[in-house]
Amino acid sequence: MSQPETPTPLPSPAPLPPCRPPLPGRVPRTPRARRPLHAGLGLLAGLLAPLTWAGAFQTVDSIRAAAEAALAAPGVQAEAALDPALRMPPCAQALQAVPVSAVNVEVQCPGAWRLFVPVRVARQQPVLVLAEAVAPGQPLSAQALRIEHRDAARLAGVPLTDPAQALGQTLRRGGRPGQVLRQADLVATPLLRRGQPVSLVAGGPGFEVRMAGRALADAGPGEVVRVENLASRRVLAGVVAGPGLVRVGP
Repeated sequence: MSQPETPTPLPSPAPLPPCRPPLPGRVPRTPRARRPLHAGLGLLAGLLAPLTWAGAFQTVDSIRAAAEAALAAPGVQAEAALDPALRMPPCAQALQAVPVSAVNVEVQCPGAWRLFVPVRVARQQPVLVLAEAVAPGQPLSAQALRIEHRDAARLAGVPLTDPAQALGQTLRRGGRPGQVLRQADLVATPLLRRGQPVSLVAGGPGFEVRMAGRALADAGPGEVVRVENLASRRVLAGVVAGPGLVRVGP
């Protein structure tokens, strides 16, 4: 009969390393207790509060309105140039605006901030324009004319301002709707036509002589025209003084 085997003893566990002593002057930390959930939410709300305030700015429209009002005047149109992304702190008082030049305005929030705003100023002037297309040689009617206001700085030459200045006259080159009319654009309606019989008037203080003549060209009021004296066949120069009437001589 065999002998029972003797169990092999297990090895002893390795000894634990000794605890390291704390460094001189350092206090050991104690485990930090967990904060409740509501405390963390309160801290988050406190951090977000300044961000919520930062989203409130003075509106760009209010700054623009203050700058334009500073240069407003009858017949003047002001347009302030502002970046839509402008961010200025909100003003608890009414904005104040003072012109610093013909094209710049200082807008300020009293006691807080100030801003220099460039403003484009357009001075409006009434002018005579075409209400419809007009062909060359077509007499201008009242329906073809109207008064509009335009920026005086963008007008070329001296524009007409009264429909009476153009009624019945014709355009040298025709025109389009909205075209500003100038005196240089018009051709006076001829009072005389070439070959038309005319009365030639000559004279001085206290006397006047009239002779029969003939126009040699078309001419309007006040224009110089060449005429022929039918009695002497002489060609003279005279000034159109009225329908069928030409004044000759000094």
